Amino acid sequence: LPEAVETRAVRELRKLRRMSPMSPEFTVARNFIDWIVAIPWTERSDEVLDVAHARTILDADHYGLEEVKDRILDFIAVMSLVGRLDGQILCLVGPPGVGKTSLGRSIARALGRRFVRMALGGVRDEAEIRGHRRTYIGSMPGRIIQAMRRAEVVNPVILLDEVDKLGQDFRGDPASALLEVLDPEQNTTFNDNYLEVDYDLSQVLFITTANSLAGIPEPLRDRMEILRISGYLDHEKLAIARQYLVPRQIEANGLGKSEILFEPDVIPAIMRGYTREAGVRELERRIARVARKMARKRAEIPVTAETPNEKVEPRVVKVGDLKELLGNPPFDPDDTSLEDKVGVAAGLAYTSVGGELLEIEVSVVKGHGRVQLTGTLGDVMKESAKAALSYARSRAKQLGIEAEFHRNRDIHIHMPAGATPKDGPSAGIAIATAVISALTSAPVRGDVAMTGEITLRGRVLPIGGLKEKAVAAHRNKVYDVIIPWQNAREIDELPDEVQAGIRFHPVKTMDEVLAIALRPHAPMSAGEPLYDAPTTH
Repeated sequence: LPEAVETRAVRELRKLRRMSPMSPEFTVARNFIDWIVAIPWTERSDEVLDVAHARTILDADHYGLEEVKDRILDFIAVMSLVGRLDGQILCLVGPPGVGKTSLGRSIARALGRRFVRMALGGVRDEAEIRGHRRTYIGSMPGRIIQAMRRAEVVNPVILLDEVDKLGQDFRGDPASALLEVLDPEQNTTFNDNYLEVDYDLSQVLFITTANSLAGIPEPLRDRMEILRISGYLDHEKLAIARQYLVPRQIEANGLGKSEILFEPDVIPAIMRGYTREAGVRELERRIARVARKMARKRAEIPVTAETPNEKVEPRVVKVGDLKELLGNPPFDPDDTSLEDKVGVAAGLAYTSVGGELLEIEVSVVKGHGRVQLTGTLGDVMKESAKAALSYARSRAKQLGIEAEFHRNRDIHIHMPAGATPKDGPSAGIAIATAVISALTSAPVRGDVAMTGEITLRGRVLPIGGLKEKAVAAHRNKVYDVIIPWQNAREIDELPDEVQAGIRFHPVKTMDEVLAIALRPHAPMSAGEPLYDAPTTH
């Protein structure tokens, strides 16, 4: 034990000798000594600091995720040269089902360290992190010290799962309590309320996971290195299903590899008709359901005494069998319409489940200048809609819009699906395009999606989550995407398939957006073309 801890423990032991075993304080002191002895103070696990070995393990456990793997390999390489690398706190941010939690387990395996997972979703009490003071009946240390006791070494990998789901109430703020834990300058002397002695957490590799950075307080976010994991592309999901999910589910349901075969087009059919997600969690559930149906059919075959070990013919799963096995497909793979429409623009949104393509609908009817916004919109998105309307009013003459439309026209802006909450400023140019299209009767190109914040002067400001939004556009077979010019530098960081399959149009002003998004042959009221032909950037 460290000298200060040993002194405190010896003092408690002296008190314990003088106490009656029947005293309530005896149990409190006894539990304190047990915790002091059970926690690791100097024990370390032997680390495997081999970059090639770590690469093999990470590639075997996860497909893709090159950016995250490179960062981990950098960490291992520096550690092998220096011998010790303290203060590394990584935050894996991405939609559900992309492998954040399992990646933490793989990192521990690659390093040869012990792995402990802490689920933080719904934690509201600060004492869950820092522990309860020993004056309370049934008090115990916080989750951090409990995790160290389970690890039994001072250098484990601790995964703080769902750190963006932390709560807060009258009992304190757990996110603030985590500041000391995740700060490399402070966690050498972490003080738990129960132990009341300093504990060194500097050798622990902390990894946190989150679906969105929006739920993480800024001071806590500042202490972590953010690694974004975007959703998988279709070909990546297909490779993951064939290499990992199908073999795992066949084995889990008691079947042999030779007893069930999937035709090549079955997995793509499941992906298109039965899943719509950024990760692969729902895809695995669908494959598991198919495997269970096959296992049931296998179990229903009677085994005769004469041929107990007779070889069973493999069952082949075909596309035509999916309706019987999985029911009617909930998604229509062709429901994304690429037709030109008046008053309808495709916007790109970044949500906690990855990127999504949103259709923004605008209807203009005779009225008294009333504006309706529907579709469960947040305050920021409502302000974006108001800014788009103000831009259309200020540019009415140049756009060929009736000058008094805000007095004699009612405008209704709607974003399906109505039950899904939506917020953020990045739909500004899409709303403005749909409004101008509805007012001028100029159809919007159906093969174009857009994202960007709009100002009253018509400037297009940068947005976040371009990678996730571009992946969503590629998944929905939209191959022209309008983005703010300040986001153009991020194009090189996108997956090669997205760069090859999508034409990006960086723009600075709303005039450039309209030149690309609206059909050039759409006539104005004066019979002139609305804009010149769009230019490809």
